Amino acid sequence: MPAHVQSLQDLLDRNPDLVGYFYHDSPGLNTRAQAGRFPIPAEFSNWRDEQIAWRESAVLFNQTHHMPELFVTGPDARALLNRVGVNSFANLAPGRAKQFVGCTPEGYVIGDCILYPHGDDSYELVSSMPLLNWIEYQAGIGGWKVDLVRDNNTAENTSGRRTRFRYQLDGPHAAAIFEKAAGAPIPDPGLFRTFTTSVAGVELLVLRHGMAGRHKAYEISGPYAAEKIVHEALLRAGEEFGLVQGGMTAYYSATQESGWIAGPVPAIYTSAALREYREWLPADGWEGRWQLAGSFRGDSIADYYTTPFDLGYGKIVTFDHDFIGREALERMDPGAARRKVTLVWNRDDVLAVLGSLLEEGTPAKFIDFPLADYATLGQRDQVLADGEPAGLSTFCGYSANERRMLSLAMVDPAHAEPGTEVVVLWGEPGGGSRKPRVERHRQVEVRATVAPVPFAYSAWSTGGTNALGR
Repeated sequence: MPAHVQSLQDLLDRNPDLVGYFYHDSPGLNTRAQAGRFPIPAEFSNWRDEQIAWRESAVLFNQTHHMPELFVTGPDARALLNRVGVNSFANLAPGRAKQFVGCTPEGYVIGDCILYPHGDDSYELVSSMPLLNWIEYQAGIGGWKVDLVRDNNTAENTSGRRTRFRYQLDGPHAAAIFEKAAGAPIPDPGLFRTFTTSVAGVELLVLRHGMAGRHKAYEISGPYAAEKIVHEALLRAGEEFGLVQGGMTAYYSATQESGWIAGPVPAIYTSAALREYREWLPADGWEGRWQLAGSFRGDSIADYYTTPFDLGYGKIVTFDHDFIGREALERMDPGAARRKVTLVWNRDDVLAVLGSLLEEGTPAKFIDFPLADYATLGQRDQVLADGEPAGLSTFCGYSANERRMLSLAMVDPAHAEPGTEVVVLWGEPGGGSRKPRVERHRQVEVRATVAPVPFAYSAWSTGGTNALGR
């Protein structure tokens, strides 16, 4: 990147076709494509067994290294975050976490993360670099009396260490394993509630929150210096329960079953009101390095923006406070927004895509297992109904638990009913983009069936071939 290109706005000025830039030329982020920069193996055993563990026994994921954190303290900490977030803070107190969502003045999502309140003047936010950047910017321009401490992910952290370690314990035996490791009964405060306990003498903050399974699950954090002590204690406690360590490959594939659309495109690129923010952001930061991919190719980057309603966050948008984007969201009709659904891909069509690799001529786009999307968070595939656009599919991959290819999608209300048949247009136009991970290929149509979010076939069946996605 030329030396004079310093801000995100500089980058936009040099690349007026922003969709083309992110589609073809963006370098991508230090996440799945550069997993070697994180000290966690892709697989401990194999991703199939690691996936099955969160359904049949228990899995332990190490989340310590890939998520950034922001610590906000000071007398105005609560007011600042209340101004940024669409969430109500009326019930926010220690013991209760929130899925925190921030929007632009136009009501489009910048990002979402988990917010931990430690007191009226102390908060911890985990994940979503675009949202953490937005909070830091708002703190600076608003004159808020706060102190901010950033702890970026390990790949971008020059200190060589994190402030806190973080593990995810999930699966039907997770509660028994955790109780054994703690050596005492553990509370069950309910979903998205927190409690404290200790393991091997280390005090821990625990969030009742699952990444993948439908059982009691725990996000466990503590001081980074004690990570190995707690890790070893959890593994010892899990031996008799069949605890499996999960690598990064299985970890990133959990979203198809959990139903979380991670990393929405931050809606900051087109608004004239956000020019100064783009001038504040660096050109080589998160907002300038992610990638677009898939069969959908919008005319403008704004075509990729989402509202909280599109992402299934309508219930947490609360108009009991003044927040950035409130007026725009009040004008929107939630009933007209796209619905978040699971798409169950047709087995025969998936086999045909794979079979094209063994035939002469240009094959269909390769389906990687278990995670088939091939860009950093920005893949969007067209969803068609009767040949017409009906939504966008993202985060596609294989579930060893369901023995099916699944994707998460945002579809128009008219096509969101479970059992509805749609088509996913698989592969990029024109033979594929210039991204290094994209080979020459041809587009194909893959039939799919709309299903609920989160998805488990054992809990959903309308009978017949449509429900099976076959």
